[in-house]
Amino acid sequence: MGHLLVHIATGPENPTRLALGLRVARMALQAGHEVSVFLAGDAVDVLRPETREAIEGIGIGTAQEHWEVLMTGGASVYASVFSSAARGIHEAPEGVHLVLPERLVELLFESERSVSY
Repeated sequence: MGHLLVHIATGPENPTRLALGLRVARMALQAGHEVSVFLAGDAVDVLRPETREAIEGIGIGTAQEHWEVLMTGGASVYASVFSSAARGIHEAPEGVHLVLPERLVELLFESERSVSY
């Protein structure tokens, strides 16, 4: 199977787009692919449980339900440490790695395919 990188920079201001990024990652994971998710910009707000629970994409489910599958299914989830700090997030939830932006560049070259939301 392949390795998919899903880069999400859209935040709660566009809940459908944010949830769609998580859903695509979820579908790839459930299809047996290796999945990496990189959260940057406003998307790091999804690190907050209350934000995940409030985000529901039109016709595609909630961010929380997709998040749970990703976290329990073995997806690698990264968040920009700079984007997070700028939004008052200094600790990541269990299973999420706060990383420098250079990690995104590395992931782009490590993955076979990438998609951005």
